Amino acid sequence: MPDTKPTTKTLTPADVLKGGSPCVLTAVLAPVAGLDRFQPAGFPEVGHVIYKAPRKNGAVEHVCIVDSPASMANHLESVCMRGAHDYDLAADLHGMPYLRCVTDPQSPDGDQPNRREVVVTSLTEGHRIASTYFLDGKRINEGGEPANEQFKEELADECGIVLRTGNRAHPPVEKWWQVFTTIFKYDPNALVHGVLFPKWNVKISRVLTAHLEAFGAGRVDRSGVKFDRLQKTTSGQPIFAVDDSTAREICATFILDVALLRSFGRADGEQKLGLTGDQKEFLAALALWKINQLLSAPFRFRSGCHLELVSLKQGESAVELDVSMESAIEKAKFRSGKDPVAPVVTDIFWPREELYQEPPEKESAAKDAADEEDEEETEGE
Repeated sequence: MPDTKPTTKTLTPADVLKGGSPCVLTAVLAPVAGLDRFQPAGFPEVGHVIYKAPRKNGAVEHVCIVDSPASMANHLESVCMRGAHDYDLAADLHGMPYLRCVTDPQSPDGDQPNRREVVVTSLTEGHRIASTYFLDGKRINEGGEPANEQFKEELADECGIVLRTGNRAHPPVEKWWQVFTTIFKYDPNALVHGVLFPKWNVKISRVLTAHLEAFGAGRVDRSGVKFDRLQKTTSGQPIFAVDDSTAREICATFILDVALLRSFGRADGEQKLGLTGDQKEFLAALALWKINQLLSAPFRFRSGCHLELVSLKQGESAVELDVSMESAIEKAKFRSGKDPVAPVVTDIFWPREELYQEPPEKESAAKDAADEEDEEETEGE
């Protein structure tokens, strides 16, 4: 009998960049250890969401939102770090630029007077390079001292943006190429997941969008209980409701907007505008690497949602992702000429007393609303 085993094709970053747009990958997942139940995302006041989706034959299927695009972006960025509580880059990404917010150590070290504590990074902050932790701080220069001006002033200058009263601006059309190259220089991950500078009227959509859904879903109602053995609180021994789900199939869908990625740079005769071909290929490589890392081993999306890969497809074809981040980083030419093996990391300094002071409540709430608008990237479980 003929071999009916389906063939598996290989997908590289170059294939993505040359292929059609969008590039859609679908991963079928299942709970680990043969479990039936899993915990979907919870939303305020409604718990987890199961909706009725119409199908072509007139039937209706119950679909559960396991994770939204914003939550999936968080998961895809989490794989870039060595661990959940380790802010060093994963070994494969050594040499990729990112930013760190640093402050004075709580206990000064006489042997290392310039040693500073890392607070957050652009890979852990929802707004990436556009976070206040970076824009309103001061870049550490080569001598180990903070610059005279805030990083947002340096960044705007490199992007070709002229700041007016109140730091409001708008980049001229011809300056967008500088916007792309400047963001790529400091935080290329921001071009993969999107970035928003509301005061500068700079908004770049996600190249990589992902969502996680369960099909043929059913709700499982159960309860939990909290024990207060020493009776030190007023809660007593409350019993609370817990919602889980079952499903016929759980699918993660990854959508790469290849057309948007290509738009970050082009050639105009002999002149290069925006990103080079190798730099755009790096962004495609980073997107594929993130997907591969998320799927290569069982991943815990939340405490009760531990899923493992069953199959990965592009269209009807099984697919394997072939990515070499070492090669992609080398071709993107990130590394410093002075030290060709040193990672390119930008440290943004905040004095401890400023970083940890409580802002005025009304002013803080107004600023958050103005800066974040509709681009919040962090969701609760």
